[in-house]
Amino acid sequence: MWKGIQEEESIFTVMSAMARQHDAINLAQGFPNFDPDPRLKDIFRSVVGDSVHQYAPMSGLAGLRTALANKILDFYGVEWDPEQELTITAGATQAISTVLQACVQQGDEVIILDPAYDSYRPGVLMAGARPVHVTMPYEHGLFFWNWDAVRDAITSKTKLVIINQPHNPAGIFLSEDDWRELEEIVVKNDVLLLCDEVYEHMVYDGAAFISACTRHAIRNHLFCVSSFGKTYHNTGWKVGYVMACSDWMRRFRQVHQFTVFSVNSVAQHVLGQFLPVVDAYQNLSGFYQQKRDYFIQAMEQTRFQMLPTKSTYFQLADYSQISKEETDVDFCARIIREYGVAAIPLSPFMHNMSNIPLIRFCFAKTDDVLMSAAQRLSSC
Repeated sequence: MWKGIQEEESIFTVMSAMARQHDAINLAQGFPNFDPDPRLKDIFRSVVGDSVHQYAPMSGLAGLRTALANKILDFYGVEWDPEQELTITAGATQAISTVLQACVQQGDEVIILDPAYDSYRPGVLMAGARPVHVTMPYEHGLFFWNWDAVRDAITSKTKLVIINQPHNPAGIFLSEDDWRELEEIVVKNDVLLLCDEVYEHMVYDGAAFISACTRHAIRNHLFCVSSFGKTYHNTGWKVGYVMACSDWMRRFRQVHQFTVFSVNSVAQHVLGQFLPVVDAYQNLSGFYQQKRDYFIQAMEQTRFQMLPTKSTYFQLADYSQISKEETDVDFCARIIREYGVAAIPLSPFMHNMSNIPLIRFCFAKTDDVLMSAAQRLSSC
């Protein structure tokens, strides 16, 4: 076991197992309980009968990478070379792990902003580097970026900074001012930036999302990761992608070819044909904003305090009016057992932090499931 990696199962595995054991509504893990777009399924049925069942090229099918480059150009207005700067991966988590394996080594430091997705720290440790955790301030029900703290964490050993935006679970993303601050840090210190943007198409209330892939000042410092699974409601397909300049992409593919080598060929053929269906992602923000608003309204019958969320399909909730003594882990375990609803505690997203009475719900569910969960929690 790598030093510093916990041997116990992840909190997502634990809470989902408890949900199954107690027949609870699972609002813990981040996956939809509804099917993908029928048009995607129709393409799958058409494609699966073709001769598409052998290894795909290591970097991904040319047709999918070209369709992806066209989608990025249409949506963000920037060009990325599908041959040299885009690689298809077995989900975003694999892409993140491969970036770390390719770019950091023993003695390097990697800055992680907490709360953070729980795969970041193990990925850094498995690459032989040292994770440096910077806690995002939390005040008045909001997390926010603290670039001075990031600057203070930079040393001569810093190799890479990991940013997640839109942020899981805080539901925030970078403004133009934030980007200028982050770019100054990256360029001045000549460090790499790994930007995890799997929730890029889930931004609410008319806000504009600024993707890392549009920032020319840091293009030669950047790995930008995203996920087809999150965008197209097919997380089980485990297909994502990474963008980087050609020099860094060569480094990435040197590792990728000896870990995954080739990503699911059928899924790639299907996605290559579906990407031009622009309303599938252009309408996603409105779709999930409706679910966010529905869930918040349904939870008004409970004693939970729902925090503002501007993006992702996660909703943070303060449970301090229900329990002031329980840790977030104990509280989540109890509401599974007693009320039949599974959520995720916040503390596993934090490396060094005293307990904050916050838990995370996933609202990527049908309205009947969201209402049933709220009704069960109303007696909590």
